[in-house]
Amino acid sequence: MLFGYDLQSLITSIGYLGIFGMAFAESGLFFGFFLPGDSLLFTAGFLASQKIFNIWILLPLITLGAIGGDSIGFWTGRKFGSWLVKQKESFFFQKSHLEAAKRFYDRHGGKTLILARFMPAIRTFAPIVAGMADMHYGSFITYNVIGGLLWSFGLTLLGYFLGSVIPNADKYLLPIIGVIILASVLPAIIHFVKDRRDPKNHE
Repeated sequence: MLFGYDLQSLITSIGYLGIFGMAFAESGLFFGFFLPGDSLLFTAGFLASQKIFNIWILLPLITLGAIGGDSIGFWTGRKFGSWLVKQKESFFFQKSHLEAAKRFYDRHGGKTLILARFMPAIRTFAPIVAGMADMHYGSFITYNVIGGLLWSFGLTLLGYFLGSVIPNADKYLLPIIGVIILASVLPAIIHFVKDRRDPKNHE
């Protein structure tokens, strides 16, 4: 299970380059949807508070990974969107997530690139859908940068802050990460329920 002490060990072993790669992959590579994005950032920030990482190296690395991943996702959608739609669902390609991201984009437009940052799976496919919709690149990069900064700085600094101010914070890391996972999944569940109740989506 990729949280708690197992996640600590994983992040410590993969180092800065691995953290960058995971943030990059989950932000826009269609096969990166299963990576532990929110808990990854929080735990990396926590480990920085314990002097295992340098927070001033982590923040720009994660931000670059998040923005860069979304950018690759955007061009993937623009160039290969029609090909992706024709692919069958598999472990490495969850077509249902792509369809959910498309419905979310149809409802929220460019703001999807900010809101979806905090919604696992939809986060990965949102830039791909934006590319498929031929979103203006100037608008895309604006939303991309804003969303990337909020996500990377917000969760990483939250982990760093709590790790710095709570005595023996490592004892509480597992339940805290559990709450973060629940909070990150909740918006997607609410959206799914609303989407199922919307008669327009069943025509």
